[in-house]
Amino acid sequence: MKNLFPLSKSRLSRRIVFYVFISVIAIETIILIPSYLKREQELLAQLQMVVSAQVDVIAAISSPGEHQPEWLHHIRKLQGCPNIVGGSVFSPAGRRLTTFGEQPELSFAKATAGGMANLRSPDGMRYDSAWLEDDLQRPFVLILRQDASPVKRELLSFILRIAGLVVIISIFVTAGAWLALGPIVVTPILRLRGDLLQAGEAISKDQPTPEFHSATTPRRDELGEVIGAFHQMYGQISDAVSNRKKAEAALQKSFRQVAATSRALDMEMEKGREMQTHFLPPVLPRRPGWEFSAFFRPARQVSGDFYDLFDLPGDSIGLVIADVCDKGVGAALFMALFRSLIRIFSGQTTLEGLACPIVEQKPSSRSSIDDPADRIHRPNDAMKAIELTNDYIVQNHEDLAMFATIFYGVLFPNTGELIYINGGHDPLYILHPSGGIRQQLGPTGPAIGVLPNAKHDIGKTRLAPGEILFGYTDGVVEARDAGGSFFTERRLIHLLKTDFQSSELLLQRISSEVSRHIGGAEQFDDITMLAVRHRTDDPRS
Repeated sequence: MKNLFPLSKSRLSRRIVFYVFISVIAIETIILIPSYLKREQELLAQLQMVVSAQVDVIAAISSPGEHQPEWLHHIRKLQGCPNIVGGSVFSPAGRRLTTFGEQPELSFAKATAGGMANLRSPDGMRYDSAWLEDDLQRPFVLILRQDASPVKRELLSFILRIAGLVVIISIFVTAGAWLALGPIVVTPILRLRGDLLQAGEAISKDQPTPEFHSATTPRRDELGEVIGAFHQMYGQISDAVSNRKKAEAALQKSFRQVAATSRALDMEMEKGREMQTHFLPPVLPRRPGWEFSAFFRPARQVSGDFYDLFDLPGDSIGLVIADVCDKGVGAALFMALFRSLIRIFSGQTTLEGLACPIVEQKPSSRSSIDDPADRIHRPNDAMKAIELTNDYIVQNHEDLAMFATIFYGVLFPNTGELIYINGGHDPLYILHPSGGIRQQLGPTGPAIGVLPNAKHDIGKTRLAPGEILFGYTDGVVEARDAGGSFFTERRLIHLLKTDFQSSELLLQRISSEVSRHIGGAEQFDDITMLAVRHRTDDPRS
């Protein structure tokens, strides 16, 4: 009995025991019903037998030739017999001849026509039986009313005995099932539950594998299969966790390596940015009556856009704004190459303010090379810098498919004259002093580095006092907002209609509008602008 108390706390045990108890009761009830009916028929048959014997005694003491009144007199004596409380006698035609005691509920019609020889009252206290002419050997029909209360009492006692037996059997069967549940079902389930909790805690807290108790006794049933599946699952989870730890360790190591590489790369890229910044003119040229302004904002740490202004022989100034294809490191390297080639082939006379003796030195009379200064004084020869740069890129780097759109011009500050080549670049604009575009300097040939021996036409124009030469790269008009909408050339031209009093104000206004358009979106392309203004206070005008 001690084992029943722990089991009583198990909800599964209580449910199983309850269903076992109910099942036993149901089975015994199913068995009891036919037993009850059979016992009832037996008791009623015994009662019928006793009364029949009494009727036979009356029939035996009376002769067949007796008159009707005498035979009816003998029949009335049955009222004094045990178990008989009344009766009726009918003629073969159905006429009631006499009645004594309680009148039977069984009618003559039912007894003779329906073949119903017996009838029990609804309360079970009376039992009517009929004897027909053949049974009595006389022309009468006898219906007797019998006292069935002893039968009812006996049936009630029978039911109580059987019910008690059912309860006792149910209790013993249920108790046996309850006791069997402990070692067979409940204890293994509770052990498995404890093992599950231990396994969950070990996995969540990254602890060693605990000692499991559910598999201490081998089982070959379904519960044993569940326990085995649990241990297999825990092994798989442990292996997965171990593999995950190894993967995490490897990932952390890789992350540290990537982070270190990224930092080193960032440092190298920052150095590259600083170096590229040094390729741009640190100080713009100063000429009486002229303003030079530039704006440069790379999309990445290094850029393929560049601008350049440098001194040339004959007191002229070289103007360059260019956009190398692609972005990033490759474009930045070719940007430096294009810049250097243009400067070299143009015959630059100073290196950031320092005199260039190689250019200034006169060759000997035995040399077949022309004087660079003399060559630069011839404008058409100066423009050959673009053709030489193009041929160099095509011949030496054609397999890399790198090219640049370049606007290269030579400005003569004394006269305001400008000769230029536009190699596939966006058009530059000459703005009226009062605002608006006076002239558009479109392409005069293909981009540089695309075609071998490419030829470019040389354009000529003049900047009058108050006018501004404005150039830009496609990063201005193709600047995108968060929705992917472009800044557009139409919007840029609308801004150029404003009267700007200086080249610096022009670039500030455009850069501000472009930045406002981009907003919080990532800058897609490099943005470069160059502006040259011929001031109205130029005494040489």
